[in-house]
Amino acid sequence: MLIGSLVLLVAVAAVRLSSRTGLPSLLIYLGLGIALGENGLGISFDDAELTQVLGYAALVVILSEGGLSTKWRDIRPVASSAAVLATVGVCISVVITAAGAHYLVGLDWRLALIMGSVVSSTDAAAVFSVLRRLPLPRRLAGTLEAESGFNDPPVVILVVAFSMAGPVDSWYVLLGNIALQLAIGLVAGILVGKLGEYALRHVALPASGLYPIAVLALCVLAYAGGTLAQGSGFLATYICGIVLGNARLPHRPATRGFADGMAWIAQIGLFVLLGLLATPSELLDDFGAALVIGLVLTLVARPVSVVLCTLPFRLPWRAQALMSWAGLRGAVPIILATIPMSSPGRDSDRIFNIVFVLVIVFTLIQGPTLPWVARKLGLGGNEEAMDLEIESAPLERLRGHLISVGIPRGSRMHNVEVGELRLPKGAAVTLIVRGDSSFVPGPTTVLRHGDELLVIATDEVREAAERRLMAVGRGGKLAGWLGAAGSTALGGSRR
Repeated sequence: MLIGSLVLLVAVAAVRLSSRTGLPSLLIYLGLGIALGENGLGISFDDAELTQVLGYAALVVILSEGGLSTKWRDIRPVASSAAVLATVGVCISVVITAAGAHYLVGLDWRLALIMGSVVSSTDAAAVFSVLRRLPLPRRLAGTLEAESGFNDPPVVILVVAFSMAGPVDSWYVLLGNIALQLAIGLVAGILVGKLGEYALRHVALPASGLYPIAVLALCVLAYAGGTLAQGSGFLATYICGIVLGNARLPHRPATRGFADGMAWIAQIGLFVLLGLLATPSELLDDFGAALVIGLVLTLVARPVSVVLCTLPFRLPWRAQALMSWAGLRGAVPIILATIPMSSPGRDSDRIFNIVFVLVIVFTLIQGPTLPWVARKLGLGGNEEAMDLEIESAPLERLRGHLISVGIPRGSRMHNVEVGELRLPKGAAVTLIVRGDSSFVPGPTTVLRHGDELLVIATDEVREAAERRLMAVGRGGKLAGWLGAAGSTALGGSRR
C-alpha cells in the first residue's frame, strides 16, 4: 500500500517534468516499473497473462477517455482517411516491417510477421497525450487521433492469428475476419452510445457524481457487448465514447474530468506494470535487433503506408511527412507482445524484449522532436476560436436546465453584449461570475474572457440555447444560427 501510494505520487509529479521537457510520461512510468523490478528494489513479477488482462482493462479506460474528449466535428471530415490508415495502412506496415525483421535480423517468417503486427499499431495513449499539446491543424490532429483509436482492432486480430499454433489462415480469411469484427464493433459502439445518451438525457440521477460513473460504465459495456458479439470491443469502446462525448449530456465537463483522471490512473498503472514485467539484464541483448526493426518501421514502413493510404485524399506532402513521424508507439505494442508469450515453444521473450527496447528508444526520439518537426514543416497551427465549456444540470421541478458557460481566452464571445447573444425565448442569462464577484447582468452587459455565465433554459429550448452559445463563441455576435457542430456561418475561417 505504501509503495503503491508513493509510486502514484511520483508518477503524478512526473507529469510536470514531462510537460516541461516534452518527454512522454510513459517513459517515466516504465522507468518506475523497472526500478521496482527484480534488478531494482527486487519485486519479482513475470505473469504475462495477468499483464495482458490488466493491460486490456487499462486500454478500455484510455480509449473511453479518448473517445469522450474527441470532437466529432474534428474527425468527421477525416474519418475515411483514418479508417484506411488503420486498416490498409496497418497491413502495409506489417508486411514491410516483417520483411525487415526476417532479412535484416534473421527472424523466421512467422516470428517476423508477429513482430510486424505488434509494432504496426500507433498507441492511443501516446498520441492523445502528445498531440493535444500541439497546435496542429484540426484535420491533421483529427486524423492521427482517429487512426490511433481505430487501428488497435486489426492489429490484435493479426497478432492472435500469427501467434496461434498450427497453420495461419489465408490472407483473404484474415482480411474478412478483420472487416467483420470492425463492423460488429462499430455497430455495438453506436448502439450502446445512442441508448446511453437517450437514458442519461431522460433520467435525472440523484447525484451529479453518478453521471461520470454511468458514462464510463457505458463505454465498458460497449467493450463487453462488442466482444461477446465476436466483434472488436476496442473499437466499440472508442465509438461509444465519441457518441457520448459529443452528446448534450448533463455535467459534461465533470464527466470528461473524471474520465481524464481515470485514464491517467490506467496509464500509470499500465506502464509501471509493463516496467515490472521487463528484465533489464536481458534487454541489452536485443538492442541491435530493436534498433534495426525500429528504423525499418519508422523510416520505411510508416512513411510508405501513410503515402499510399493518403494518395486518394490528396493530402499535402508536409502533412504526410508529419503523419509519418507522428506514428508514436507506447503501451499497446508492449501489451500485444505478451500474447505470443502464452504460446509455449516460441521465442516469445525475445519478441517482448525487442518491442520494449524499440518503444523506449523511438519514443525518446520521436516524442520530444515532434513539435520541432511540426514547426519546420509549417504545421504549428494557427490560433483558432476556442470552444466554450458548457455544463448542463437538470432542474426537474422547473422542467428546465441550469447551464454553466465558461468563456476561455480566444473565444469570440469576448466583447459581446448579453442582448447580442439572442438566446431563444425561454432561455436567459441569470448571473455572471467575474473574478471574485458575481452580478445579475443587463442586456448591455459586455462579456469578458474568464467570465462564467449561468443560463436558465427550459427543456424545449435547451438544445437551441446551447447551439446559439457555441455559435457566438466561434463566430462572434454576427454568427448565424448554427448546428451543434458549427459550420459555414463562421465565414469559412475554420480548416
